[in-house]
Amino acid sequence: MSGTPPAPVRDRSGLRTALRLLGGWALLGLLAWLMWTPGAWPALLLAWVLLTLLADEFGGWFGYLGVLLGGLAFVAPAPEPAGWSVIVPLVGGALLAALLVKHSGGPFVLPFAAAMFALPLLAVARFGSKLDAGLTLPEDPAFLRSALLGMAVGLGVSLLRQVTTALLRRRARAQQRHRQGAAPAAAVPLAAVTFEFPDPPPADAPDAPRPG
Repeated sequence: MSGTPPAPVRDRSGLRTALRLLGGWALLGLLAWLMWTPGAWPALLLAWVLLTLLADEFGGWFGYLGVLLGGLAFVAPAPEPAGWSVIVPLVGGALLAALLVKHSGGPFVLPFAAAMFALPLLAVARFGSKLDAGLTLPEDPAFLRSALLGMAVGLGVSLLRQVTTALLRRRARAQQRHRQGAAPAAAVPLAAVTFEFPDPPPADAPDAPRPG
């Protein structure tokens, strides 16, 4: 008697896609609202970097849209934060570079993405005023603190998500192999069992000569 057939596996890809779109658009909506009602630039800079990297976890194009939303403060009814015209090209370029590196691989490229984001900002903070006397905002400790904190939290969440996803997939594959190995062998139907007997010798066959 054959065993009970396994229950069909439900396809949850549609639900996962819907949740991913909902999460990405929710974070972009929050970022757009913050840019439309700008406040102090350190808090806005932290929110821009962090929400952009978090939105990127729901889909690559959410991250690029988050970078573009940094310019929304220029057209908002309230005046843009002081120094925002300096922050947007510097941090926006660093964010784009970090996203490009981040999308090139798995968790092992995240340190390189962090370096692509942090090194240009550190260089501008160190040498910017020597190249341009008016470029003093990157020297403010709040500039690097806000930008690097947002980057560290965003990429840390990405690392945690990717490692957790890899472990869950590995566990699912191990469970599937275990179920396949423990499945009982299929019973052979009785009709498929055949018995073969040797043919009897013909009746008129001469006796074999006996040795003298």
